[in-house]
Amino acid sequence: QVQLVESGGGLVQTGGSLRLSCAISGMTSGIKIMSWFRQSLGNERELVASITNDDSTHYADSVKGRFIISRDYAKNTVLLQMDSLKPEDTRVYYCNVVDKREWWGQGTQVTVSS
Repeated sequence: QVQLVESGGGLVQTGGSLRLSCAISGMTSGIKIMSWFRQSLGNERELVASITNDDSTHYADSVKGRFIISRDYAKNTVLLQMDSLKPEDTRVYYCNVVDKREWWGQGTQVTVSS
């Protein structure tokens, strides 16, 4: 049973930092890409950052220079370090992993106050 469990969301002031973590269980090999998406109510889910199995990374223009995606292979975890947070970063953040199919976590709320 594959499970993705996000943690690390919360409330932070503008300019602050948060680190999101996605713990992956039930899957140890065959991962092709790991990503973070975010979504606000009534809007489409958008890609924030992704990292491939050869550690190539991609970022949305809106987060370049502020967010960093990384993998902890030993813990089978994907991380998202978010710095210089802005109110417009307020969303629910979802972990996404692709092997033979696509898997989603349950989401974690990030709220940035002005």
